[in-house]
Amino acid sequence: MIAVTYHSHSCFTIATDATKILTDPFITGNPLAKIGASDLHPNVILVSHGHGDHVGDTVDIATANKSLVIAPYELIVFLQRQGISPEQCHPMHIGGSYGFDFGTIKLTPAHHGSGFVSDDATVYTGNPCGYLITVENKTIYFAGDTGLFSELKFIGETHKIDLALIPIGDNFTMGIEDAAKACELLNATVAIPMHYNTFDVIKKNPEDFVTYLEKNHISTKGVVVGFEETFILQ
Repeated sequence: MIAVTYHSHSCFTIATDATKILTDPFITGNPLAKIGASDLHPNVILVSHGHGDHVGDTVDIATANKSLVIAPYELIVFLQRQGISPEQCHPMHIGGSYGFDFGTIKLTPAHHGSGFVSDDATVYTGNPCGYLITVENKTIYFAGDTGLFSELKFIGETHKIDLALIPIGDNFTMGIEDAAKACELLNATVAIPMHYNTFDVIKKNPEDFVTYLEKNHISTKGVVVGFEETFILQ
């Protein structure tokens, strides 16, 4: 059994009996967050790209919990410079996979940007990515921030996607129609929408995503998971 808890934006905890995997932990400064960064205790943190609303509290959470941080190489270098111990970091890159004691992680393309913006500079943090997370014989596709792209079909043909975590907010990422097309290309069994309502410019009703899948006869089942609610993947 895999418990997937949605903390808002693109932040999920994917928990098995053996481990807790946290994605893009944007908690501090997130107007939708119902918990604090100190409430999260992951063994592993996956960061998809270097924007502040995805790097979020990675450094503080990883330091407090001695979490393993997995990210593209350039982003790992940046996070080490922010204070994460090199022993806690595992750099990867797009197309690469690695078998950990908790499961297998593979990085996929994402069509987006990746730079950490501070008051006086933007720091290059490499290519953005998505993740294929295989644990307990199930594969979860965490899309990260991305627009629609045709290689999603190849990802779906080469991996059985049991659950897709898909952005729907539009403006910076896919909107609802493109997210539904992505699910069709992936041939995902279930999809949970993410990356919506955090800011005015990405205001969307996630129920519209579920309805759009149904009306267009896309086989993927859309499931809206409320903030701090949990979906059980069996």
